[in-house]
Amino acid sequence: MKQINVTRSSMAPIDEYIKEIEPLWESRWLTNMGAKHNELENKLREYLSVENISLFTNGHLALESVIAAMGLSGEAITTPFTFASTTQAIVRCGMTPVFCDIKPDDFTIDPDKIEALISEKTSAIIPVHVYGNICEVDKIEKIAKKHNLKVIYDAAHAFGVRVGNRGAADFGDASMLSFHATKVFNTIEGGAVVYHDEALTEKLRLQKNFGMATQESYPEVAGNAKLDEFRAAMGLCNLRYVDDDIEKRGRAVERYIERLDGVDGIKVWKPQVGVKANYAYFPVVFEKDKFGKSRNEVAEKLAENSIFARKYFYPITSELECYGGKFEIQPTPIAKYAADNILTLPLYAELMPEDVDKVCDIILR
Repeated sequence: MKQINVTRSSMAPIDEYIKEIEPLWESRWLTNMGAKHNELENKLREYLSVENISLFTNGHLALESVIAAMGLSGEAITTPFTFASTTQAIVRCGMTPVFCDIKPDDFTIDPDKIEALISEKTSAIIPVHVYGNICEVDKIEKIAKKHNLKVIYDAAHAFGVRVGNRGAADFGDASMLSFHATKVFNTIEGGAVVYHDEALTEKLRLQKNFGMATQESYPEVAGNAKLDEFRAAMGLCNLRYVDDDIEKRGRAVERYIERLDGVDGIKVWKPQVGVKANYAYFPVVFEKDKFGKSRNEVAEKLAENSIFARKYFYPITSELECYGGKFEIQPTPIAKYAADNILTLPLYAELMPEDVDKVCDIILR
């Protein structure tokens, strides 16, 4: 029986990758911001339509690094409906997460609930563009300016998304991107920080290189988060195909919507109005009282047929056991409901229409 996973990493043709890495055997410059690293930065700056970008070995360390580079402390208002990395980065940087509930339509942070959570300890808002759905960036910007707060977007899901003529990563003071193998665009592992303030350029460089300004000067306490040349080369190859991959993902999403939209008890994801989507994920809400089966039951039945969907995100990060008793946990009932009822169905560029039909047939039966 053919196995259908929730995702499948996009990879450029192997001969292209071999050609891309071949010069490394001559230069032997494998890391420390080499030629491939710098070329990828330049090409991503152009593709994403942003001013400044700094590459990292993964998105998580990119987020930790920009929090540290901005010198943030105290509390950060964020969402619990996200992958663990978002909250872990906040806590690992010595900050306290304050959890804001989400909107039921697109699962992004509810800006109308942010101001009530602001205190004298708040220094930042760290929202998440969920499934490629873009937060209400204008409302968040107004709140941040009113209270003199920094805004860092977790844009791990938003690569290539555009709002009008503006790239999604261009909003806020900074945005973190993930180039993990499961993302729309990948460098195997990797990530980046997009930012506006030129003063962050050197600070981010220090954060990903041990705090080292020169071989004899270390003005910052920092770690190691540099993107190596082999991963940068993979990024250069995959970037050539990402638009085509997004188009293919979009066709799979159209098929899902055609098959599942309008079924009682099923709420399917649809692109936001005015947003050029990247079709990163296909989340479906299953309402057991109407559909007759719970999200978990659907996932189990799919797995019996070698189809592996994902409860994403589950659990909400405010319920992770590692935070038990460490700080106040704010109630977020909408996020809790989403986490208990959403299943992301298989979606990737190579997913065939017959594969989508197989998934839908099992669900509808």
